[in-house]
Amino acid sequence: QVQLVESGGGLVQAGGSLRLSCAASGSLFSTHAMGWYRQAPGKQRELVARIRASGSTNYADFVQGRFTISRDNAKKTVYLQMNSLKPEDTAVYFCAAGRPYSDYLPGNSWGQGTQVTVSP
Repeated sequence: QVQLVESGGGLVQAGGSLRLSCAASGSLFSTHAMGWYRQAPGKQRELVARIRASGSTNYADFVQGRFTISRDNAKKTVYLQMNSLKPEDTAVYFCAAGRPYSDYLPGNSWGQGTQVTVSP
């Protein structure tokens, strides 16, 4: 199982920005799809963004144009740049790793989560 550690969450005002980082273990990082999910109080966990091994990306409609997912395979790290944050973005954000050589998410690995709070 891949170990994932998120960082970068915090408290920001609406319109502000944060960059989340997810550091992964393992030797097959470059073959994994990676992604970010979030879970708000009383809500189910939902996919925010995905990046495949090829580098192609997908975004949930509610963050399209505001968030950018990227990866650095040499550092085995995936990032989520969040701009123009809204109060409804408030949630715990989780990093997820797909299985080796797979474009599917999630796999069996989740980070512990990092809290993002956006004040009005």
